[in-house]
Amino acid sequence: MAPGRPFRVLSPRLLIQGWPWLVLLLALVGIRLSKGAFLSELYALLSAPFWPGSAQKEWVTSAQQLSDQIQLAQLRLDNERLRTVLELNHANPRLVMAPVISREPGGWWQQLVIGRGELQGLHPGDAVVAPGGLVGRVASVTPVTARVTLLTDTSSQLGVWVGRTQRHGLLTGLGTARPVLRFLEKDPQVRPGDVVVTSPASTLVPPNLTVGVIQAVNDKAVPAPEALVQLSAPIEAVDGVQVMLTGRR
Repeated sequence: MAPGRPFRVLSPRLLIQGWPWLVLLLALVGIRLSKGAFLSELYALLSAPFWPGSAQKEWVTSAQQLSDQIQLAQLRLDNERLRTVLELNHANPRLVMAPVISREPGGWWQQLVIGRGELQGLHPGDAVVAPGGLVGRVASVTPVTARVTLLTDTSSQLGVWVGRTQRHGLLTGLGTARPVLRFLEKDPQVRPGDVVVTSPASTLVPPNLTVGVIQAVNDKAVPAPEALVQLSAPIEAVDGVQVMLTGRR
C-alpha cells in the first residue's frame, strides 16, 4: 500500500459472498496443523452406528461355538468308527482294512475301488464288509488296488437266509439303494423287519454275515414272493471297508 493511501475496508457484500471459501481455507489449515486427526474423528463419529454391537458379537460367538460343536461331534464319530475297525482287525487277523479311493457317480450303486490289493493278500471273491454288515465281493485285483462289486449291482447274486422263518432266497442287485430278495418257496412267511444274513450253506462268502432287514414284501410276485431289503451297511456313504481274506489262489 502506498504511503498516505487510506486503508480500504471490505464491504459486507464481499464478505458474505466469500465466506464459504474462507471456511474451506480455515478447514484446510486445521487439517494441516492436526495431521488429519480431525478427519479420523469425524469418520469414527459417522461410522459408529454401523459398528458391531453386543448383539452382533453374540451372534458371531454363537456361530463359532456351533461350528466347534459340529466338528467335535464329527471327530467323535470318526474315532468310534476307527475304534470299531481296529477292534475287528484285532479280533480277526484275516480282515484287511482298506480305504475307498475311487467311486464313479454313474456307477454309485455298482462298484467301488479300494486301496488294497494282491500284495496285501486280496483275491477275487473275497467278501467285503463295512460297519453294519456285508457290502459286496472283490471282483478283480491289481498289486495295490481292488475293484469291489456291491450287493446293489445288477450283476450281484448272493444266497441269503431269513433266520426267523429259516427260508432261503437269492439277493439280487437292482442298481439302486435296495436289492431284491427272491424267495425259493411260494410261502416264505416273512415280514418287514426280518433280519437277512448270508446263507449257512453259502460257499461264496462266510455264512451268517449280516446283510440287512426286509423293508417290504410283495406276495403277488411270480413265481414266488419277493422282498426289498434295506442293507444294514450304509453303502451310499461308506469310506472304508474290511476285506475278509479267504486264502484262495
